[in-house]
Amino acid sequence: MNDNLTDVITIGLDLNDANFQYSMEELNNLVTANNMQSVETVTQKLDHPDPATYFGKGKVEFLEQLVKTTETDVIVANDELSPSQIRNLEKLTNAKIIDRTGLILEIFANRARSREAKLQVQLAKLNYQLPRLRTSASQRLDQQSAGGGLANRGAGETQIELNRRTIQHQINHVRHELKEIDKSYDTQSKKRKQNDLKTIALVGYTNAGKSTIMNQLVKRFGENEGKEVTVKNMLFATLDTSVRKIELPNHKRFLATDTVGFVSQLPHQLIQAFKSTLAEAANADLLIQVVDYSDPNQELMMQTTEATLKEIGVPDIPMIKVFNKADKSGENYPVREGNNIIMSALDPSSINRLVDIISENLFKDYIKKTYLVPFSNGQVVSDLNENETVYQTDYTDQGTVLRVELPETSAGKYKKYEVNE
Repeated sequence: MNDNLTDVITIGLDLNDANFQYSMEELNNLVTANNMQSVETVTQKLDHPDPATYFGKGKVEFLEQLVKTTETDVIVANDELSPSQIRNLEKLTNAKIIDRTGLILEIFANRARSREAKLQVQLAKLNYQLPRLRTSASQRLDQQSAGGGLANRGAGETQIELNRRTIQHQINHVRHELKEIDKSYDTQSKKRKQNDLKTIALVGYTNAGKSTIMNQLVKRFGENEGKEVTVKNMLFATLDTSVRKIELPNHKRFLATDTVGFVSQLPHQLIQAFKSTLAEAANADLLIQVVDYSDPNQELMMQTTEATLKEIGVPDIPMIKVFNKADKSGENYPVREGNNIIMSALDPSSINRLVDIISENLFKDYIKKTYLVPFSNGQVVSDLNENETVYQTDYTDQGTVLRVELPETSAGKYKKYEVNE
């Protein structure tokens, strides 16, 4: 065992869920991502959780003994627990209880790097804490009633309300700061739309390989040299949304966005807090759903991704499914199936095939036009070169001839310069 990791006991209830075993494996992976290691895993099969203690009485007693024998003082549960369940379990087992939501919030808090990500995590934690003030509040009231009966009860309740108001004030403050960041995003988004710059968003389960694909696109076609994003073999290696400009050999350009990864039972507080970040997916012209093809639970991962996209309000945007990590599956690759592809992000030919699929879908509304622009209208030539795909330029006595591929919606701006060939 690694002495630098915190030993924990992981626990979970099997409520006749076909995906229970996978959810427990995922919990242990989340534990590892939070610099912990599970020394024991305890499960119980029940029709429903015990409202007071989550586990049944016998299992709770077993947990109490296990905490003593393993000298472990942290228990991590596979579900979100109520404040009373946490309080009762801590009292009965003499261990700190962290539920699944609390664990994911801890991971996000440790990984947040940008000001925006830190604010989003702070907002999620505050919303998680607000209904849980009852736990510490009732402990204070118990102590007060032991010393002075009902005389001090009002003071205890006043303290609860004070704590609640303090947290609500912090929530309002953080929301205000995030709104200011949102305004900046809106400005950037409007500018992209004005320039008809297409956008793709990489979405999918955490650790499916989104960031690796992003880095391969940046290395091969990026205008942001040295701007690769963080890649680590762990859940939630990065929380920050990264946007990079890509220019293909045919001079077509688009923005690629790498979004935060998903996981099953992603806390509602986090989904709400990260809505502004995930808005990059909602505003994209094309979604690239990255799936770990080597994972036997890939179907569940796709269901989780699509359910999360629906929860954050992503409309019906065209989607390409990328079945990544085929090099670990023993399958042949790259193999294209319609608009989907089985591939490896580390394989150059796979990236080329993926780019072909992206181009076909992203630029299908593009048309070819030829423009003759008088030399006196140099700004028009600059605009075309900067914002559209110019694949040939010639010079005549009358002016500059540009052969351009551009969205049909943009062609109207240059109609007066259009010539037929």
